[in-house]
Amino acid sequence: MATQVFSEAELAQLRTFPDTISSQELTRYFTLAPTDVEFVEHRRGAANQLGVAVQLCTLPWLGFVPTDLTAVPAPALARLSDKLRIGIGELRAYGVREQTRSDHLREVARHLKWRPMKEPEAKELEAYLLARAMEHDSPTALFRAACAHLRSACVIRPGPVWLLERVVAAREAAKAETYQRIEPLLTPVLRLDLDHLLRVDPALGSTRLHWLSHGATQASPNAVTAEVAKLEYLRSVDAHALDVSVLPTERRRHLATIGRRSTAQGLARREPQVRYPILLTLLCQGAVEVLDEVVQLFDQVVSATESRARVKMTARLAERGRAAEDRLVLLGEILPVLADEGVPAERVGRCCASASAWSGSERRTASSRSGCRAITATWPR
Repeated sequence: MATQVFSEAELAQLRTFPDTISSQELTRYFTLAPTDVEFVEHRRGAANQLGVAVQLCTLPWLGFVPTDLTAVPAPALARLSDKLRIGIGELRAYGVREQTRSDHLREVARHLKWRPMKEPEAKELEAYLLARAMEHDSPTALFRAACAHLRSACVIRPGPVWLLERVVAAREAAKAETYQRIEPLLTPVLRLDLDHLLRVDPALGSTRLHWLSHGATQASPNAVTAEVAKLEYLRSVDAHALDVSVLPTERRRHLATIGRRSTAQGLARREPQVRYPILLTLLCQGAVEVLDEVVQLFDQVVSATESRARVKMTARLAERGRAAEDRLVLLGEILPVLADEGVPAERVGRCCASASAWSGSERRTASSRSGCRAITATWPR
């Protein structure tokens, strides 16, 4: 199971020192206090003193002490060597006997007030992992969280394989706990509605799971109609009235995400203890998200319609303005003709027809002085 989460290379890295150390870590963890120096100097021999000093600084840094202390980053070893005035090469002679390193580690743990992993600490870790697994299901994230928890509790981290086994157990326990919490909601009618999500609906041409998992791609009246249809369906199965607050928010979001990314065939093959929580949270999350999407789409459609109407109104007003301007120009050309008493009535139409801005229909209408005056009377003042 460990190799399914981490590769062999990653597992090997989890058992030894990191390749590098930051300046902040170097200052924080590899600075010996006077009491630490006194504790180290009680050891016999330079090799033992330097080896104990490396263990003393490594335990709070990593939460455990690797077997091969010579792999400690060079800047960290040089800092301890300068502080203790012991040559770096002395570390190679440390811990020829494995028992010596183990005995020193126990003394270092007592000095730092750290505890080894025993049954009480293991039970505390299992409870912590279960609480975290109810929020998210990533094994790597749970492993990192477990390491951080052990460091904060001053408990020596066991091997990575042992810890990964606890992570796997916590994930399984979280699945069982999830189903136990939502089981009272799973009435026979609701179970039937959840099963119908995985069946192809002839009216839709797909499963309702696929239908609910794919939202609108653009804001349009048709998109609003489609989302309203989803909302009506969710209301018909009382998805908006289901109370799944017994599950943590992150757990609900995680399960709903699994439902959207899964196929109907894949979910149908899963056991009911896993399938029903996924479908139930998908319905409940959908009741909220689809309502929000309907409101958002409607607002976007109304805004787009208003914007188009504003553009059309501006264009029409500009057209009306140009038409009124053309009429005023025409009026300026024919008024002198109409006002000239020396122009006979039978020549008014001919004189007005010479105006370049006049249309053919207007020239035909203005066949007499009275005809021209009738036209000008209709123009806006």
